[in-house]
This record gives sequence, structure tokens and C-alpha cells, in this order.
Amino acid sequence: MDKQPLWTRDFIKICLSSLFLFMTYYALVATLPIYIMDTMRGGEREVGLTLTFFIIAAVIARPIAGKWVDELGKKKVAILASALFMLSAFTYAGALSFLFLLGLRFVHGLSFGFATTAMAAIATDLVPEARKGEGIGYYALFMNLAMVIGPFVGLLIMNTYSFSVLCMLISVFAIISFVCGGLTKVQEAQASVKKRADQKFHWKNFIEPGAMPISLTACLMSFAYSGLLSFIPVYAKEIGAAEVSSYFFVIYAVMIVLSRPFTGKLFDRMGEHVVIYPSIILYAIGLILLSLANGPMLFLVASAVIGLGYGSVFPSFQAIALKSAPIERRGVATGTYYLLFDLGMGIGSFVLGIIASAMNFSSMYLISSLIVAFAGIVYFRLYHQASNRKKLQEKRVTLPASGQ
Repeated sequence: MDKQPLWTRDFIKICLSSLFLFMTYYALVATLPIYIMDTMRGGEREVGLTLTFFIIAAVIARPIAGKWVDELGKKKVAILASALFMLSAFTYAGALSFLFLLGLRFVHGLSFGFATTAMAAIATDLVPEARKGEGIGYYALFMNLAMVIGPFVGLLIMNTYSFSVLCMLISVFAIISFVCGGLTKVQEAQASVKKRADQKFHWKNFIEPGAMPISLTACLMSFAYSGLLSFIPVYAKEIGAAEVSSYFFVIYAVMIVLSRPFTGKLFDRMGEHVVIYPSIILYAIGLILLSLANGPMLFLVASAVIGLGYGSVFPSFQAIALKSAPIERRGVATGTYYLLFDLGMGIGSFVLGIIASAMNFSSMYLISSLIVAFAGIVYFRLYHQASNRKKLQEKRVTLPASGQ
């Protein structure tokens, strides 16, 4: 039996759309602090507020986006959200006051939350059922690449030219994302394009209960990961590894690229647990190594181990979230997963910052490794054991039926 094709034209288009959307996001994450502090004469408080407003908006958008994806259609939500994301990117050049920038970040965060949820739902539908783990893994790989390329290109343009030139560049990125998404052909389920005006308000319209166990585990994982995104440059400087700090996420991405073809296939052929438990262990070990780093060598080794661990966990969890929901509620399941992931990232950066101030960065990363280990226990109790019970019940139902 021939294997169903994965790299179709439409799957490549939605991957590219996601790549350029996330490149826009990460380019701004790296460069906005410089613009705020150097041009707007702001401080750390103002920098933190721009990130907070963006994350709050994305968190608000996630559950609504999941509901609309299932009811209005994935393509429609993706197109409208990408158009708003593109308009927001155009507007950064005119953000001359801090209050205007905060408002813009909120609108941009809303469009980001809607667009990424809809795009993930589209990518999921374009991946063959038998290759879900592999396909979602490759889709997530484009996001990981954007994490490296976006800041690198953004800082290069900002340092070489100006913020105005950077605004032109992110506008081009946003246009490419919009065009690639618009050209993607999507097969909408009949139920998903039907509005349910008669449906009463209920929390289950916005949250998928079946996806909650794995989403809560992902929340803990992203909580720990927020310490990497927020504090790696500062920590590198503290341990005398400032000259190689820019290579941390490059090595991280390289390890993901090397491992992704194998982990995705393992997930599909041997089941999720074969990938999840080793990945959690590697992630925790990587954070422990990072906490022990006292120079460039161990610092970079830690980035490689974390890349192998966390880089495999994220797409695997997303695939599980989708498997845990009925087909007609995959949009809500995607929104639920990203909602908890964003919450973990937002709360984590705040709490871990307090821990680092009270203790030090080394202790903060050690505590992060304990949080990852605890996430492994949560995964076992909330998902692994529950899935075993479900399989046992299904077997009990099947056996009497087959004996008749």
C-alpha cells in the first residue's frame, strides 16, 4: 500500500504562510525593545508591557478562533486574520507614541491568535491521518526556523539600516504570509461552514475538554520554556558566554531539523509515549546542564539537548490534542492547546523573572527543570493512564460483540 503524500502543494503553502507570519512576530520580539528604549526613551517596564499586551490579546483570541474555525470555516478565519495581521505590520512605521504602540500590539496579538489557530487547523486537515505526528512535526519545524531567522534578520536590518526599513521588511513578510495562505486550497467540512445561531452559550463552545489534559501539560512545558526566550541573552552575559549567545537558538533549531524526520515517524508508527517520555527527560536534562553552565561549551551543549527534547515535545503534544477531539471540533481543540500554551508562556516569563531576581538565573533554570519533570508526571496521570483506561473499555466493548 502506497504511503499517502505529505508534501503536497497546499501543505507547503500553509507551511510557508506560517513561516513568514512567525518571522514577522519574532523579528519584532527581538527589535521592539531596542526601538522602545533607544527611540521612545522607554524602559524595561514599557518593553514588558508591549509583550504582555500582545500575549493577552492572543490568549483572548484563541478560544474564539477555535470556535469560529469549526463554525465559519478555517480558510475564512485564516484570510481575515492574516489581512488584519498584514495591516498591523504596515502600521508599525507610524507608531510614534507609546500608547499608540500598545494599542497596535493588542490588535496585532488578536490577529496573531486568530491566524495561527486557523493555520494550524488547515495544516492538520492537509496531513494524512496515518502521518499526523510526522506532518504536524514538520509544520512546527517552520515555526522553529522562524524563531532563528526572524530575530537574526530583524536585528541585522535594525543595526545596519533603521526601524523604518525593518517595518518595510516585516510588511513584505506579512504580505507573503497572506498570499501563501490565500492560495492554499482547503476542504471545509459541511458542518464547519454552518453557523449555529441557535446554540446557547456554553464554555464547551470555546474549550475542548478532550484536549485539556495534554494542553495543561503543554502549559507547564511552555512555562519552563519562557525562561529561555526571555533571559538567555542576559544569562549568557552573566556566565561569560555572551559572544556565543546568538548561537543558542541556531544550535537548538539545527537539532530540531536533524531529529524531526525520525521523531515524527516514531510517533505515528510506535505511539506517542515512545517520543514523549524521552523528550521530557532530554528537556529536563538540558535545563539542568544550562543551570550548571559556567562558560560557552556547556551553554551550547545545553541548547542542543533542549532542542532534542522540547523541539520534539511541542508538535507531539499538538498532535495528541487533535487526536483527543472529534474531527468536527479540531478547531476548538487547536484553540484550547494554543490558549494553555500561551498562558504558560505569559505567566512563566513573569514568575521566572521574579525567581531570577530573588535567587539567580542558574537556580531559575534548575527550578524550570523540576517543572518539566512535574509535567512528565502530569502527562502520565492525566493523559497516559486515561488513554489506557479508554483502550481497555473499548476492548471490553469489542470482545462481547465479536463473540456473538
